[in-house]
Amino acid sequence: MEMEQGEERDAEEINLLAVHKGRRFTFGGSQHPPLRTDLKEVFLRTFDFVSLIRLGISVFFLKKGKSYLETGPFYGLDLPTLCKVQPTSTFDVAVIGAGILGLASARELSLRHPSLVFGVLEKEKELAFHQSGHNSGVIHSGIYYTPGSLKAKLCVEGSLLCYKYCDQKGIPYKQCGKLIVAVEREEIPRLKALYERGLQNNVRGLKLITSKEIQEKEPYCRGLIALDSPYTGIVNYRQVALAYAEDFQAAGGTVLTDFEVEDMQMAKESPPGSEEGLKYPVVVRNSKGEEVRCRHLVACAGLYSDRLSQISGCSPEPRIVPFRGDYLVLKPEKCYLVRGNIYPVPDPRFPFLGIHFTPRMDGSVWLGPNAVLAFKREGYRVYDFSLQDFMEATAYSGLWKLVLRNFSYGVGEMYRACFLSAQLKQLQKFIPEVTINDILRGPAGVRAQALDNDGNLIDDFVFDEGTGDIGGRILHVRNAPSPAATSSLAIAKMIANEVERRFEL
Repeated sequence: MEMEQGEERDAEEINLLAVHKGRRFTFGGSQHPPLRTDLKEVFLRTFDFVSLIRLGISVFFLKKGKSYLETGPFYGLDLPTLCKVQPTSTFDVAVIGAGILGLASARELSLRHPSLVFGVLEKEKELAFHQSGHNSGVIHSGIYYTPGSLKAKLCVEGSLLCYKYCDQKGIPYKQCGKLIVAVEREEIPRLKALYERGLQNNVRGLKLITSKEIQEKEPYCRGLIALDSPYTGIVNYRQVALAYAEDFQAAGGTVLTDFEVEDMQMAKESPPGSEEGLKYPVVVRNSKGEEVRCRHLVACAGLYSDRLSQISGCSPEPRIVPFRGDYLVLKPEKCYLVRGNIYPVPDPRFPFLGIHFTPRMDGSVWLGPNAVLAFKREGYRVYDFSLQDFMEATAYSGLWKLVLRNFSYGVGEMYRACFLSAQLKQLQKFIPEVTINDILRGPAGVRAQALDNDGNLIDDFVFDEGTGDIGGRILHVRNAPSPAATSSLAIAKMIANEVERRFEL
């Protein structure tokens, strides 16, 4: 059943499930104490959040009521105790990557083919740990994307499926809507063109509204006109991903965590004790020498999709270049300034959407993100650095072409990343009441941006087939940028169709 605009689901106790090394752990949603801030917390959150999460120190802060950012990937979740077992499994199809796309695809395949054996291989000790757990949480409606593209088709379909799935599973969400606001007259023609594009994409409920109507919806927002998208919403995508994992495990699937794929080879002999010959001819080994065997593979490796493609003997193109997006947050006492999503009119000269206002499921509000080159593929902090990632990125000619083409934009993004006052000017174009004292540095995410050799950002979803012994047995998801989380169930259906066609399941 569809919800009306602004209606909010009750955040009742939700049982979520994570699968770790084939074992099940259940845990429930929780409410956090009143939010407070102090300089110590700002320092800790800004400079060492990821390691604090991994050490469990942040859980201590949450219980003490000290942290103002319960909005990271684990917000509302009691982290399970992890266990470690030796994987010695055989699968008909193994999915590499337990992000939201990998889990959605594994779920879809296991539901369609209950007689087959499916597994998911995840390098982290947690599920949905990276892009799926570090994002704005917006359920997109499909406005921005080129008519006829996979992005447009799958987003519109996926948003409907997402709401329906959340209703079925009792996952809380808010259909709070989105305004794309023109604050300058030269933006109005672009906004009207965006409206026409949304209509071509069959986006529900779109309408252009006046300045007065803007203030009826967002009392503190200023603008000339806006595009109103009432069916845009927000959700915690990690909760959604864990629900996919629950469905997958309930259908007989297995998830192996702490399994970082390092090598793939064709088997030369049967597994020990096997009488099935080479039924499972692909041997997948991790960095610790453990192995699993399978017939076919689906790679949903996100930030490492190009490297995994090379490991399997497939093309390294398109390359993945990591871009870090830093968010600001409104102080809790100022969150009343924002009701729903507020976005700028995108500038076609630049590759990203620009800074925007995003309410969160816990009642907080994120501002941003920016887009700066990350020197580590999973580098959520400014000073995170990987020599391998840095050398690969800077040695790629496509990156230099992109940088030169967008040099002024890149310099501006780096400047705004360093100085809050510069970001504040962008925010005040929409909500003049926001002051420097109302904002704090918040979390960050790293997006896997596919880039071709000419320096062009690959805009649409890319799915790739290889050749050769292993390449002929693997389907790669090479590029799945936003709105992939919104589209996850629709993408999973398409991937399952392709797996059935190609591997004759």
